[in-house]
Amino acid sequence: MPPVAITAHTATSCLGQGVAAHTRALREGRSGLTPCRFETVDLPTWIGEVPGVDAVALPAGLERFDCRNNRLAWLALQADGFAERVRAAVARCGADRVGVFVGTSTSGILETELAYRRRDPASGALPPDFHYATTHNTYSVADFVRTAFGIEGMAMSLSSACSSSAKVFAAAARQLQAGTIDAAVVGGVDSLCLTTLYGFASLQLTSPQPCRPGDAARDGISIGEAAAFALLEPGQAPAPLRLLGVGESSDAHHMSAPHPEGLGAQRAMAAALRSAGLQPGDIDYINLHGTATPANDAAEGLAVAALFGRGVPCSSTKGATGHTLGAAGALEAVVCAIALAEGWLPGSPGTETVDPAIDIDYRREGSALPGMRHVLSNSFGFGGSNASLVFSRGSA
Repeated sequence: MPPVAITAHTATSCLGQGVAAHTRALREGRSGLTPCRFETVDLPTWIGEVPGVDAVALPAGLERFDCRNNRLAWLALQADGFAERVRAAVARCGADRVGVFVGTSTSGILETELAYRRRDPASGALPPDFHYATTHNTYSVADFVRTAFGIEGMAMSLSSACSSSAKVFAAAARQLQAGTIDAAVVGGVDSLCLTTLYGFASLQLTSPQPCRPGDAARDGISIGEAAAFALLEPGQAPAPLRLLGVGESSDAHHMSAPHPEGLGAQRAMAAALRSAGLQPGDIDYINLHGTATPANDAAEGLAVAALFGRGVPCSSTKGATGHTLGAAGALEAVVCAIALAEGWLPGSPGTETVDPAIDIDYRREGSALPGMRHVLSNSFGFGGSNASLVFSRGSA
C-alpha cells in the first residue's frame, strides 16, 4: 500500500496524559496498574484507571455527548497540541475532506449502567436526561470527535473488540488511497465500566494481581482505559512517522479464544509485511498483543515464532497500561511511535519469568536500540478478529 504520513499523535492512559508521560514511564519500566477501586465494582483484580476523567467538563454545545468515554476522549485530544493539529488540517483540507475513524468496544455503556439505577420505579423507564445516541451508542465517540472539530467528512466507529483501534488505521488508509478524504483522525477510546470488568471476570480472564504478559505463571488480564489518536495524511506529507503496512485476518475459530496455533495472527502479520513490502528480517521490534492470558500469549508466541523465529525483539506493554481493549491498538501505535522516535525498545513490565514455551526473543527489560527503522504492532480481538500494523520512522 502507499505509505501514509502520521503527522501528529497522542495518548492518555493510566501512565499519564500525552507522549512525554508515556515516554518517561516506558523508559522507567513503570506500571500504572492499581488495585480495582472503580465505581461499585467488587472484584479482586487490578486496573489501569486514568485519573481525573470524571472531572473533565466538555465544552459548551457538546453537553449531549457527556459520558465517561467522551470525557476521556476530550482529555486525550487536549494533549500534545493534537487538537490544534486537527483544526489546522480541517482548515487546510476543508471540513468535508477530513474523516474520523475511532475504535471502541463498549463506548459509553457506563452511562446506561448508571441510568438503569435511576429507572422509574413504576414504569421502569430510563431517566429523561439519558441520551443513548450520543453517550452509549458505539458511534457516539466518533460523532463526538466529528462534532467537536466541525468535521463533515465520513465518520465511523469500529467495534471488533481488542483489534478495534488497529483496524481503524487500515480503514482510514484505504479511504486516503481511494481519494475520498485528504486527512483522517484515527484513534481508540475505551473507558472502564461494570460490563467489561464483571464480564471478563465471569470468563475467568482477569488476574487477581497485576498482569504478567508472557510469564510462565501468567493468569489473566488487567483491564485498563485509554484514549489515543493519530492524524493521518497522504504519504508525501512531512512526518516523523509513517504507516507502511496493514494486515487483517479472521480466525473464525471460537467466540472468545484464538486459534491455538495462532494461524489467524500469523496471517495478519504476513499480510502486514506484504502490504509494507518488507521481509521479516526488516522488522526491528514487535509490540505484542500480549494480554497475559495463557491461551492468547501461547498462540501469539507460536505465530511470531513461525514468521520471525527468535530474530526480532518482542515485548508487551500491557503490564504498564493494562489491556485497554478497544483503545489498545491506537495506544500501542503510540508506543511504537515512541520506540522509533527514542530508539528505545520497551520492556514488559510485570513479566518476571518468561514462559520457556514461548520461543521468541521476549524482552523483560527495556533497552536502547539506535537506528530502529520498522516496527510491528499486533492487536487480536474476540472471535479471531486480527490486525497487524507496520510503522516506520519518517522525516519531519
